[in-house]
Amino acid sequence: MFAIDSLLVKIALIGVIGIGAQWVAWRTNKPAIALMLVAGILAGPVLGLIDPVRDFGALREPMIKLAVAVILFEGGLSLKFRELRQAGTAVFMLVFIGVPVGWALGTAAAYYGAGLPFELAALFGGVMVVTGPTVIAPMLRSLNIAPRVKNMLKWEGIVNDPIGALLAVGIYSYITHGGADANSVSIVTDVVAASVLAILIGGAAGFLLTWAFPRGWVPEYLKAPVLLTTVIAVFVLSDLIMHETGLITVTVMGVVMANRETYSTRSLQRFKEDLTVVLVSGVFIILSATLNWDVVKNFQFRFLIFLLLLLFVVRPLTIMTALLFTRIPLKERLFVAWIAPRGIVAVAVTGLFALRLTDYGVPGAEALVPLGFGVVIATIFAHGFTAGTFARWLGLDQGKGDGVLLVGANSWTIAFAQFVKEQDRGVMIADASKFALRRARRADIRVYHGDILDEVHEDAIDMGQYQQLIAATDNDSYNALVCGELAPEIGHDRVSRVAGEATGASQRLGRVFTIGGTTIDTQLDRLHAGWTFGRTRITEKFPYADFVARMKASGGDSLMVVKASGDLAIFSTRHRPTVEAGDTVWTFVPPDDPKARREAKEAPAAA
Repeated sequence: MFAIDSLLVKIALIGVIGIGAQWVAWRTNKPAIALMLVAGILAGPVLGLIDPVRDFGALREPMIKLAVAVILFEGGLSLKFRELRQAGTAVFMLVFIGVPVGWALGTAAAYYGAGLPFELAALFGGVMVVTGPTVIAPMLRSLNIAPRVKNMLKWEGIVNDPIGALLAVGIYSYITHGGADANSVSIVTDVVAASVLAILIGGAAGFLLTWAFPRGWVPEYLKAPVLLTTVIAVFVLSDLIMHETGLITVTVMGVVMANRETYSTRSLQRFKEDLTVVLVSGVFIILSATLNWDVVKNFQFRFLIFLLLLLFVVRPLTIMTALLFTRIPLKERLFVAWIAPRGIVAVAVTGLFALRLTDYGVPGAEALVPLGFGVVIATIFAHGFTAGTFARWLGLDQGKGDGVLLVGANSWTIAFAQFVKEQDRGVMIADASKFALRRARRADIRVYHGDILDEVHEDAIDMGQYQQLIAATDNDSYNALVCGELAPEIGHDRVSRVAGEATGASQRLGRVFTIGGTTIDTQLDRLHAGWTFGRTRITEKFPYADFVARMKASGGDSLMVVKASGDLAIFSTRHRPTVEAGDTVWTFVPPDDPKARREAKEAPAAA
């Protein structure tokens, strides 16, 4: 039997609590980071189930640093240069104007508001320029806003993280080398040189892997392990040269790999995303569980003044100044000016330097830890719980995606798209053939010209706008490939395919559309024979059982059900969604003609 104080039990408990909090956040549509923070505090200082200092000892700091390295690398792996077409100027200004302005204002707020000594205020102000990807990413995942705004926040969060850490490194070196007596030029030179070297190491590692992977130097089953090991190795190498420069290395490595072909990009990115979710959960539980009552007692009332200045003065002034001469609309600037949650890097870097400066005998250093936790808690709750409301108030919220994305332009998909559009829902048809899309354009249906499997589709298609994707080309293998590739990205319950041949098709690569698995050729023949799309509302007087009997009599197809909540669910060969009173079923039915109805009954048809 395992004792509750067993380290093995503690590790399992951290995983269960962290992933459990993320699942609850998904079910309740609440900020995941906020729930993880609460869960960690309950498991740590409140219930005493986890005490990271006692349980992990000297391993706690390297564990967190390595986890942060992997998280930042995964963040860099999501930074595509093509995203900068719309947000490039804004990102440039946020980094090169926003960082120094934010540092100066943060230093002033920490000095005058929190009452920190000037050197500590400058160090803490440097750390506060970060907006961690560990909190930005989950927050953006729950928001349906314009890609440009998402890209600005994502790039700022990932790029500024190592910059903020390096600012803290520079100030720490200045303090420990004698303050006013220190050689500032030498310190700046060392930091810049170490940063350049870190960039070169990260760039070289990224180029090396993207050169080796496509040439078969690494087998497929070893690519993910080699990648993870390389990330850890280059992070440690750079960190040995100068503390925190490893954050630059892994970020640069991720950016390089994101913008060079590896022929395994999707599988590697999914692996890193899955690993990052686990690491974010674990690290947040560990950090929040570290918050003990001694830290809470050291939180002074004057720190509240700093928090208010940070939320309502420092961040808004920084963003409005940085984006002053850009073409970014005011409402987007206001949203970015409000959203700035701090996360793992802020707490980890603050805690690291607080410990070192306390040991060094710097007065006031013990205040950094409670102040750092205060910033993280305040920003996560303030921004996490208001981001959606503020986006809606500004008119940036695009609403819950309720549309249908059809892959393949043909007579049936065009007719179905027209029907979906008549239901006041978004619809798009994607096809690689410009010729095939001409009829769709004439029908005033939104189209995407290109292969849906190409990564560039992410620039033109906001997948969050669509609840269901239906691959309906005449190539069954391509339909299956589309579902297999995109299901991990948008959800297996949200992709389906129209069968290309009348055989029992596998469900492994997407659900087969309609209960009978009607082929695309059959659907086209039916359309030409006069079949039409319709909708039937299920009520108490006309229950679903009566509807099924009517459909069997007519030989029509049940396509989708629109739930009372507005959600869409498809009918497939092996999946029949629950239909209740108040729901509406979309159908494809034969013409209301006795002769046609008799012919339809004689032909094999889906219920």
